[in-house]
Amino acid sequence: MLRLQNIQTYYGNIQALKDVTIDIEEGEIVTLIGANGAGKTTTLMSICGITPPRKGEIAFKGSRIHHLKPESIVQLGICQVPEGRRIFPGMTVVENLEMGAFLRNDKAGIKSDLDMVFDLFPILDQRRSQLGGTLSGGEQQMLAISRALMARPRLLLLDEPSLGLAPLIIQQIFEIIKKINKESGTTIFLVEQNANQALKLAHRGYVMENGRITLVDKASVLLENDEVKKAYLGL
Repeated sequence: MLRLQNIQTYYGNIQALKDVTIDIEEGEIVTLIGANGAGKTTTLMSICGITPPRKGEIAFKGSRIHHLKPESIVQLGICQVPEGRRIFPGMTVVENLEMGAFLRNDKAGIKSDLDMVFDLFPILDQRRSQLGGTLSGGEQQMLAISRALMARPRLLLLDEPSLGLAPLIIQQIFEIIKKINKESGTTIFLVEQNANQALKLAHRGYVMENGRITLVDKASVLLENDEVKKAYLGL
């Protein structure tokens, strides 16, 4: 579904990604783990066209997209839930969700999807008229994921969804991510520092160090890898 081939992305003269190659098959959950500053978020920004690669190729469903603008990439069905959630704090829960459906004009479908996200996250149903900025961190993360789902993505990019959340909320978020993948078939690319949770959730995983992919394997295999255990699992 998605292929990054020999991607090189720069910030000015500083090279952030160094010949990164990643493949994601339709229906998978794939995770990218690594330390802070490894290049994980830059990888997502390169896919979304926010920080386009200087060299290499990104293809979605067989078509090159690395030259497209971000809004065109969203229209193809790629949506990102950014690190830090970045909801609209002065808008209500419903208004935030409607912004996720901004490019759509199928009113019946939008209403159906609103019902779907309220079913996934009942607490948001209770908070329909509440301003996004007054929600708890966990509720804001639920809203950010729901806003992306309102665009009906074929590929959902998640950047550090567990960041700053309590363990119980993290577990709930990861269970919902698994449910989204299983029930709707949405392909998910998960960038996450919580390597243990991410690898337990994903089908396959990539390890990134200093802008390079250093390991790739089934997630279950990476969980048992001694290097991964030592560097990312605290074992």
